[in-house]
Amino acid sequence: MTRSALFLALSLFLAGCGDHARLNIAETIGPAPVLPPEVHTPIPTIHVADATGWPAGAAPVAAAGLQVAPFATGLEHPRWLLTLPNGDVLVAETAAPPPDPAHQDHSIKGFFFRLFQRKAGSAVPSANRITLLRDADGDGVAEIRTPYITGLRSPFGMALVGSTLYVANADALVAFPYDPGATSITAPPRTITALPAQRNHHWTKSLAAGPDGRLYVGVGSNSNVAEYGMGEEEERAAIWAIDPASGSHSLYATGLRNPVGLDFMPGAGDLYAVVNERDELGSDLVPDYLTRVQPGAFYGWPWSYYGQHVDRRPEPPRPDMVARAIPPDYALGPHVAALGLTFSQGARLGGLYATGAFVGEHGSWNRRPFSGYRVVFVPFAGGRPSGQPIDVLTGFLDRRNHAMGRPVGVQIARDGALLVADDVGNTIWRVSAAR
Repeated sequence: MTRSALFLALSLFLAGCGDHARLNIAETIGPAPVLPPEVHTPIPTIHVADATGWPAGAAPVAAAGLQVAPFATGLEHPRWLLTLPNGDVLVAETAAPPPDPAHQDHSIKGFFFRLFQRKAGSAVPSANRITLLRDADGDGVAEIRTPYITGLRSPFGMALVGSTLYVANADALVAFPYDPGATSITAPPRTITALPAQRNHHWTKSLAAGPDGRLYVGVGSNSNVAEYGMGEEEERAAIWAIDPASGSHSLYATGLRNPVGLDFMPGAGDLYAVVNERDELGSDLVPDYLTRVQPGAFYGWPWSYYGQHVDRRPEPPRPDMVARAIPPDYALGPHVAALGLTFSQGARLGGLYATGAFVGEHGSWNRRPFSGYRVVFVPFAGGRPSGQPIDVLTGFLDRRNHAMGRPVGVQIARDGALLVADDVGNTIWRVSAAR
């Protein structure tokens, strides 16, 4: 049997496995989400959208009052963005590093996981590159695209502090000298500190520069619920606070299964994160979330979720840790795969988007029907997320539920437009106010 025939047979078999969502997605979103009973099945729900890319001339759908157009196309798996003070935009063209043979999962579950990563468009070689995009004439299209830093190791997070550009590779935080007039950096990287790698179940390392002079890095877990043992989770499922001068670090907050997007709330200086929660508890559990990250707080992973809702799968049980767990601020819905996060300060998209945060939802694999595959705006009231999110960019799935694109990183451009990295569509989309 050919690989394609095997894949088709497996897809048809798995289509009848798992469960179907019982709740309206809106019930699972907001400051007080509904958390139904867990659903345990012999084979978890596997519902993966085929990654196809965009047909010629096609694009996502912008909300009323907004418009969307390509800012840059033909990229290689663009995932993360950084807007520089001079208006240039850096994009990390990146994917997971090659698996460490000593830590590769050779189980049936691991085989299926790799198979469906390919189906979803995630199992591609990493370009290991940061590319510079420049819209010098201000027409909303980057007419200059040039390799900015090459030879990296699955780069993801980026932060500019003064004349130093920091890049979070999959295995280390590194630094480069920054010259606003240059279109490339050829200087060798200066290592600030090593970051957890090995199995790299969650390989992305997001990065934010704090107002206190420290750098904050999101380090995801090495598993779903510590199935490889807690020894592989040392200093993972956490946000690190790093002193860039010495490279020393502390754990700012823990129990965060996969904290991806990080951003500091303008004015208040509070660190916020979007976090991917655990899988295989049913289509309605567990909601990914947006939260203010409280220093020293524990958010439950792997022993509990959404505060002190016990997950009985990790061994041994830790009721002492469950008792410490605090709930997050705002549920984004189960399995949406929230990745991108940026506050709306500087956006020129209209009053509806004046106070809050944009979130890129990459899209589900463990939920039927699909969730995510959109960019949303979470409004804030009284300094905290409140109410239902507002769709900003949708239409990433076609009528046959093929993924033409999948949104990842989000950034505000210098001109106030919203930029969205689409790793399946290999495009940076520019969302602006409709004329």
